[in-house]
Amino acid sequence: MHEQGLAGAGFATPAEAVAHLGAVQAQEFDEVKWSLAERVRGCTVDDVEASFARGEILRTHVLRPTWHFVAAADIRWMLTLTAPRVHQANRYHYRQVGMDEEVISRSQEVIAGVLDDGEPRTRRELGEALTAAGVKDASGVRLAHLMMYAELEGLVASGPRRGKQHTYALLPDLAPAPSGEEALAELTRRYFTSHGPATVRDFSWWSGLTIGQVREGLALIGDELASEHDEDGTPWYSAPTPATDAGPTGCHLIPMYDELGVAYKDQRMVLRAQPPLEGMLERPILIDGECVGSWKRTIAGKRMTLTATLFTDLSDAERTALEAAAERFGAALELVSAGG
Repeated sequence: MHEQGLAGAGFATPAEAVAHLGAVQAQEFDEVKWSLAERVRGCTVDDVEASFARGEILRTHVLRPTWHFVAAADIRWMLTLTAPRVHQANRYHYRQVGMDEEVISRSQEVIAGVLDDGEPRTRRELGEALTAAGVKDASGVRLAHLMMYAELEGLVASGPRRGKQHTYALLPDLAPAPSGEEALAELTRRYFTSHGPATVRDFSWWSGLTIGQVREGLALIGDELASEHDEDGTPWYSAPTPATDAGPTGCHLIPMYDELGVAYKDQRMVLRAQPPLEGMLERPILIDGECVGSWKRTIAGKRMTLTATLFTDLSDAERTALEAAAERFGAALELVSAGG
């Protein structure tokens, strides 16, 4: 929790948090805004939205076949490293929706031409442009994969939202060209210094890279990381000076797909609970790093009701901490909270 910014000083801006974490899973947009707000001092979800609208953090397909937030300065070298693996994972789906070389080439040409005026477009608008240009079935799942292909090739990434709708813009207009720094070494460094202690299998899961690539990355950064073997002989890697403060961290309402859980191959190593949570579709309640229950929210107008399902009885101090976390969540959404 210290390495990820959920305990300790946290971060100054959403972009700083994303850059530290390397990439942040972001297919559930409202959930990921709260993930970042919890890690940034005095941050609201509107602050995260504003950072996204300014292009300080971008949303694209990278690491695995799902959306992630990535810092603008990192997106192009990260795509260079991980896009081949995501394409490989998608190959079957490309065939299923009829994406042969001719369709891919024509669609990328049309998308680039439409966005060349600098005006972001929604996916629907780009689908209409593709259809007008003779690309058949440019909607639904096929359009989603055509756009993902364009993201992985570094052609497009997220533009600012238009109301509730996401847009696309040309990536060269949003982010600088890759630096000369070795991408594999940098991604390895980012992951273990922000998510450690973690294992080779954890990084492979998070990054989408092979075990061989992960071992190569660890070899490239040499002794930059601390390592320790567990009782099974498995090495765990972390920042060279890992946080040693094991004191109270307070209460945290962890959203779905938060990096605290989804960034590890075996989530039980991170979020242990009785009864066990069903993956990242449930929202854990952590008190001093221990999972004590799950939570959900209901929003009506300017009022939010937060309902907690507890696995254990809470002390008065723990209940106070939970109420404070609910108030912090309401403040981040700029809503009035009503405890459930």
